[in-house]
Amino acid sequence: MSQFKTLRYEARDRKAYITLSRPDRLNAIDDDMPGEIRAAVELAESDPDVHVIVLSGDGDAFCAGYDLKKFAEDGNSRWNQAGPSWDPIQDYRGMRRNTDDFFTLFRALKPSICKIHGYAVAGGSDIALSCDLVVMAEDAKIGYMPARVWGCPTTAMWVYRLGVERAKRMLLTGDKIDGKTAAAWGLVLEAVPAERLNARVEELADRIAGVPTNHLAMQKLMINQALDNMGLTSTQTLATLFDGITRHTAEGRWFKDFAEQRGFHEAVAWRDSGRPIPNGGGPLPMEKA
Repeated sequence: MSQFKTLRYEARDRKAYITLSRPDRLNAIDDDMPGEIRAAVELAESDPDVHVIVLSGDGDAFCAGYDLKKFAEDGNSRWNQAGPSWDPIQDYRGMRRNTDDFFTLFRALKPSICKIHGYAVAGGSDIALSCDLVVMAEDAKIGYMPARVWGCPTTAMWVYRLGVERAKRMLLTGDKIDGKTAAAWGLVLEAVPAERLNARVEELADRIAGVPTNHLAMQKLMINQALDNMGLTSTQTLATLFDGITRHTAEGRWFKDFAEQRGFHEAVAWRDSGRPIPNGGGPLPMEKA
């Protein structure tokens, strides 16, 4: 058993288990988690006995995304540079590192399965969709709500998994969908009743674990190459730049000011209510969200 601050790692029976473990924050992503995901994947990669990686989350959810309550309510952070100017390359450098850390799950030669219960939203969906296979509980939810303001999914996997129109359906609304819908649309492999989730993931992992690791690597490399040929890397570069821009537009700064003054939860309530977010920013509303 290897010790990390934000996750647990264990290898047994030809499987490596990576479990996000900040349950008091719904496994929200802090500054340490992306690098620890990379380190855990590298442990699995270097272990000749491991054939498949299983990623899950402790507590009530898989992952509620970046710890935006902290990042939005803080007066300044590397993700929200204060002052009249913004350094896009500083922002890109940090967020690209996080994206590449998540994407070690995709680039690893060993296949990965993500098990989703509760929520896999915002940055949590970026992590989940970096895995090769995703199995959800039927009542779990997945979505990228910051598409409404203050975010762009940096791994860009929505379009590669869903196709153009359904990716637009999700990212032009910021809506969440349940596991049944996600499976029907092809976003995830399948959805099962919550009480069957653990057993179904184990069945799938055991089936994969019976294949030699070199065969698994070659099949995965071949399939991944198809996505690379479709421009995956360049799309991620654009998405990562856009993510920084969304946080530093006038509208993004309006949302940030709202969160600092009224609290993140009230800012989110306004964002999700359908009420307009002022184009070009503007004064904060007098009424409560």
